[in-house]
Amino acid sequence: MKIIKVKNYDEMSDKSAEILASVVKAEPHATLGLATGSTVLGTYDRLVEMYKRGEISFADISSFNLDEYVGLGGDSDQSYVHYMRKHLFCRTDFDLKNTHLPDGAAENAEEECARYSALLAANPRRIQLLGLGSDGHIGFNEPYSPFDGTTHVAELAESTISDNSRLFERLEAVPRKAITMGIAEIMQARSILILVSGAAKAEAVRAMVNGEVNESCPASGLQRHGDVTLIVDEAAAGLL
Repeated sequence: MKIIKVKNYDEMSDKSAEILASVVKAEPHATLGLATGSTVLGTYDRLVEMYKRGEISFADISSFNLDEYVGLGGDSDQSYVHYMRKHLFCRTDFDLKNTHLPDGAAENAEEECARYSALLAANPRRIQLLGLGSDGHIGFNEPYSPFDGTTHVAELAESTISDNSRLFERLEAVPRKAITMGIAEIMQARSILILVSGAAKAEAVRAMVNGEVNESCPASGLQRHGDVTLIVDEAAAGLL
């Protein structure tokens, strides 16, 4: 695992955007694995700025997101479809036909998992962008999710619900389930870029980088991937 230590969130966002932009420039038809949440907002802002300056184009890029809340369709402003369109897709020249997320409003969630898993198998990701949960989760693969897991419906841990509640009007409004890409599918990406910021993530970073490879910390499985870059700020790197 390549570790890039930076001073703060802004430097993390600068560096991550630089890495993603280099992929887009070198491979204009690449397939990207994308993430949501507050950690990657700065990265997306910088990619939008690069696009507006004419430095990069997403016109022929395809994307697959990690996850979506069960019960939320694209018309919900709390859905990840809405998040991606607001923060990246509709601020650049992404063709929305080439952007893919699980359908959280699907009538049959298990069938939707199978559909999305088949799409992932047919569309290898050139690079997968990740954040890291305070309990070591990646995507919505909570502790003790199997390393060989594929797309599935995940029951969200209380810590994850609490972490995400800041994005909802009240704690009770946070969905309890999500459709998430499995760890095995995350590991299929040719390269992985994981971003971590803040002291609250320091223990998870330590477990991911230096801990035993164990399903109690899903991110520890990244130690088995041959091309992982971790960008971590000073606070999150405090226990390394």
